[in-house]
Amino acid sequence: MENTGKERQQLLRMALLANALFSTISGLVLVFAQRWVVRLLGLPTATDLITLGISLLVFAAVLVFFARKNPIKLLDAWIAVILDVAWVIGSYPILFLVPFSTSGKWVVGIVAEVVTLFALAQWLGIRRIRKGNIALHREGVDPVG
Repeated sequence: MENTGKERQQLLRMALLANALFSTISGLVLVFAQRWVVRLLGLPTATDLITLGISLLVFAAVLVFFARKNPIKLLDAWIAVILDVAWVIGSYPILFLVPFSTSGKWVVGIVAEVVTLFALAQWLGIRRIRKGNIALHREGVDPVG
């Protein structure tokens, strides 16, 4: 039984870790290549993206912390999904409010789409775990232990 529980959690764990990797890379790029990113996005040279980069690094660390729990807490996974959805929802108005270059608009849009895929994969992982827990409950087995 324990093996099937680990198998059910594998999609969620992998999605959280992939999200953490993407967030780490993005955060490091923003922190260490800020001038290049500002030029790519077509933003004024005084734009400071270091705070966003550090925030992404913190988010990545939290995702790794969530993914390393055994079992993964579904509340933690939902927090990751909600934060990803908030990122995506916030990205699209920014495309219209901030005077990005054409390449900047593409970058913001593509990042939002990648984050959407992470939110979807995490949601599917949560769903897989919940379905397995429901099935075990119907069989009279405690899904947690």
